[in-house]
Amino acid sequence: MPGRRKKPPGRLAAHARTPVLLALLAASALVSLRVGAHPLAWADILQLWFPRFAADAVTDRGTVVSLLWEIRLPRLLAALGVGAGLSMAGAAYQGLFRNSLVSPDILGSSAGAALGAALGLTLSLPVVGVQTLGFLFGLAAVILTCGLGRAVGGGGHFTLRLVLTGMVVGSLFMAGVSVIKILADPYSKLPAITFWLMGSLAATTRADLALLFPPLALGVTVLLLLRWPLNLMALGEDEARSLGVPVTAVRVLVLVGATLITSATVAVAGIIGWIGLMVPHAARFWVGPNHRDLLPSSLLIGGICLLWADNLARCLFAVEFPLGVVTCACGAPVFLVMLRRSQKTWAE
Repeated sequence: MPGRRKKPPGRLAAHARTPVLLALLAASALVSLRVGAHPLAWADILQLWFPRFAADAVTDRGTVVSLLWEIRLPRLLAALGVGAGLSMAGAAYQGLFRNSLVSPDILGSSAGAALGAALGLTLSLPVVGVQTLGFLFGLAAVILTCGLGRAVGGGGHFTLRLVLTGMVVGSLFMAGVSVIKILADPYSKLPAITFWLMGSLAATTRADLALLFPPLALGVTVLLLLRWPLNLMALGEDEARSLGVPVTAVRVLVLVGATLITSATVAVAGIIGWIGLMVPHAARFWVGPNHRDLLPSSLLIGGICLLWADNLARCLFAVEFPLGVVTCACGAPVFLVMLRRSQKTWAE
């Protein structure tokens, strides 16, 4: 009909998006509880709450309780948190920098966290110590990036200087990781450092969740509160400022929130690439560039994607693959397909 606005291809009605994503999330979580080195039947899981299913169960209740509560549930929650956090941080970074190729580690937080964790592993610190050191080094890398970006001066766009200094700081911290790998014991420390750098949730415990979720919740809350200013800043900083947006304060808060999320996730799961770059594109293709819808959708889609990536890492082969390897192997071709199908979406 003339004058009727056509819905962009691939878009779902706004009122149906969140229920669909929540249903996919719940289904993915249930499947994740079943699969693994010791597969569980539905009756095995249901016997925990419904004794009448115990007769059909293959595995005894004690083993199921231990397997679910001590291993699979913490791992599932960590996968959801890490995927959701990295994806939302990536969407916020891309909106702030107005660049669809920006990822959460653009300010050197991943490299900083990698150096901290490698140092902790070399010093034989406990897991909590390794993760705390990774978190602190990740924050330190971003603070150094922001300080250098301001100190360099020389005019020009501050955001561009931040990206460039972030690349420099990231390279310096990765050089530190290389030095530690050279000096580390090749039989005990080096394999642990290498495996951690490739990303994994294999050793996730309930204590890790306590380290992951408080900063994650704080960062996510900050970003969700800033979804409207981010929309206005997409018009350009001068235009946003003319509309009453405190550009500097919004920029700092977005950087702090996204960096807090990135450092916390890297400290717990290691370096996991592509999720923070790919998922915001998938969410933008589905719900459009409005941050009111984009940030929550990125959060949900990121959790689902990393959950399935972790399932593949556990189940593809007899030996578990590092999660970062799976996300890179799956993310690259999917990203190319999305780029081809949604090349007009970013400009809308």
